[in-house]
Amino acid sequence: MRRLLPLLLVAALLAGCSEFNKALKSTDINYKLEVAEKMMAKESWDRAIPLLEELIVLTRGSQLSEKVNYLHAKSTYNMKDYTLAAYYLANFTRTFPKSQYAEECTFLSAYCQYMNSPNYELDQTDTERAIDQMQLFLVRYPESSLKDSCNSLIDAMRTKLEVKDFHGANQYFRMRNYQAAGVAFRNFARKWPNSRFREDALYFTLQSDYLLAVNSVESKKLDRLKEAIRSYHNFADAFPQSVLLADAAKLHKNLEAELAAIPE
Repeated sequence: MRRLLPLLLVAALLAGCSEFNKALKSTDINYKLEVAEKMMAKESWDRAIPLLEELIVLTRGSQLSEKVNYLHAKSTYNMKDYTLAAYYLANFTRTFPKSQYAEECTFLSAYCQYMNSPNYELDQTDTERAIDQMQLFLVRYPESSLKDSCNSLIDAMRTKLEVKDFHGANQYFRMRNYQAAGVAFRNFARKWPNSRFREDALYFTLQSDYLLAVNSVESKKLDRLKEAIRSYHNFADAFPQSVLLADAAKLHKNLEAELAAIPE
């Protein structure tokens, strides 16, 4: 039996190849579809796809067209070619908007964009596109059983954008570009009012404004000191119990001393 088993496996493989090749050469639409579905059942997506690509052309305008296009889009998705799959899935929903598969394909098209979303350090165009498509899905299918999954994915992608914005602002601070850092941290606090980084963002705004003010030329120092003092009060009012409050108070004291030293 041990000797026969490899031979049986090879025989089965050759039979599958023979059936696939026969289906490729066949002009029988139903036979091609039958074999394509067999290949899908075996998860042989690379064999199902060429058969389905032929069937897309052969069944155009017929009752089989919807099913064939769906199977082709799903096979591409299962190949994990998310860029192509996103295109075919979205094209399916445009072509067959009332199909029983439209909801699934709309979600999977958005999910492909999510899977293409890169790490936060990189360009986030795909992330933003995925969020837009997920939100569009929720508008189209507000009662979908996929609603919770969709919201979870949106939250995960928004967190990624949030982290990117915070690290971008922090990069200005590390480069000692305090003017740009102050602007970036303020924009971050406005854009993400409920962020877990809000405390740090407001404190870094104060630090940026402080370092910019105390190192300013005299003509700009007064306005920048006043801006830094406002940043202190914004931080202290928002986080009166912060462990950073003592450090912030020291900066505030220095700012007041600098302000008092400016001749009227």
